Amino acid sequence: MRASPEQIDDSPPLWEQWAAGFVIFMMTGALIAPVLAPDQAETPILRMVWLPVYAVTAGLIAFRFEKIIRAWPAWLILFGLIALAYVSKYWSIDPEVTSRRVIAMAINSAFAVYVGCVFRGAPLPRMLMNTCLVMAIGSLIMVFAFPRIGVHQMDNAGLWRGLWYEKNQMGLVMVVGAVSSAAVLAADHLAGNGRKPWVPLMAFGLTTLLVMATQSKTSLLCWLLGVGMIGFWWLLKQGGAAITIVAVWFAVVTSSLAAWLWNTDSAAILQALGKDPSLTGRTLIWEALMRRVAERPMTGYGFSAFWGVDSIPAREIRLETQWPVPSAHNGWIDLLVQLGWPGAIFVGAVMLVSAILVIVRLNGMGAREGYWSIAYLTVFTALSLSESVLLTHANLPWILMLAIMSRAMTYDPIPVRAPLARPAARAYQNRSRIASDYVNGRRPLRF
Repeated sequence: MRASPEQIDDSPPLWEQWAAGFVIFMMTGALIAPVLAPDQAETPILRMVWLPVYAVTAGLIAFRFEKIIRAWPAWLILFGLIALAYVSKYWSIDPEVTSRRVIAMAINSAFAVYVGCVFRGAPLPRMLMNTCLVMAIGSLIMVFAFPRIGVHQMDNAGLWRGLWYEKNQMGLVMVVGAVSSAAVLAADHLAGNGRKPWVPLMAFGLTTLLVMATQSKTSLLCWLLGVGMIGFWWLLKQGGAAITIVAVWFAVVTSSLAAWLWNTDSAAILQALGKDPSLTGRTLIWEALMRRVAERPMTGYGFSAFWGVDSIPAREIRLETQWPVPSAHNGWIDLLVQLGWPGAIFVGAVMLVSAILVIVRLNGMGAREGYWSIAYLTVFTALSLSESVLLTHANLPWILMLAIMSRAMTYDPIPVRAPLARPAARAYQNRSRIASDYVNGRRPLRF
């Protein structure tokens, strides 16, 4: 007899959850980078700090090697992405940086496969929730005890940034925490496992508070998409045909109305959100970058090389826009200037296949994990349009995307309960239990 997918608890041991949480913590850039490199420059000290992270990653992969090797489709895709990034060093404008960061990308991508294979179902959002809760508490400590680190002092003065360089970084990490907390609440409710909701509720409330404290419109939009997606699928799971029809109708009408309003007057919408129509100068950056893409449409300028300190193309972009541009503020354009159209098409295909597999497995895997994968994919897709999060060497959003791909492409067998006793044996057991009840006075004798 098969167990219900929602009732299975295959959480890794506590030490393994904390080890994985430590790697996740480091990938967000929390605390270490603002303290050791406040000017955001890559230093030898920061590279040394990553060595223990790589050691923990190697240990976790070795410990679970037999399990993660089964995710061979994900490994093949990762090999293709890593190979494309590695080959780009031959035309990169900074081959040394490209080579070094390809190694980092390979190690962190292997960690993503480990996470996707080992943390099946609800354990993944639960581990992310706990890790983000620790970072949220740490951010509050920085805001009130060390405000020079936790609060912006010059640009965006007064806004909270917690353990990170700037508010958008904290906002996006807290979005992961809020969406993961909502998924844990949904998964526990669907499973009926009797878990107390206090920790998920506290994590959800605290991470949501910090998202609002950043006043980041991108983070708030991602929060609405992620939490709304979990609520939508949870609602469909609760009711019958009537609730399903109403929910689907509402989603279609809302999406259609939003698309119509955007196409009709996007400038007014941006102004209502506190944004100028140029998206704080981002459209000027995109136009300038697309002209550079046209110069190298099939190769780009090399993986992770375009925005280097000595990059001449990046210097030209900064002179043209009159702003020290740190990145494209658009994942797809940033990918184009690195690896050209082949890289962008490859990554787009990976995301599309992952989304299709997640949707196909939504009835089983979705309910078991509280619909975390479909919610995070929605958030990540929206985030890729405004932040450089695609095919990065050390970035939590991309690592979680690869983890979703890995778990979607890995067969997830449902544990089988012990077979029921044979009819004759069951009858004997029932007669013995009834006789014992009479002897012990639990069942009254009737004459």
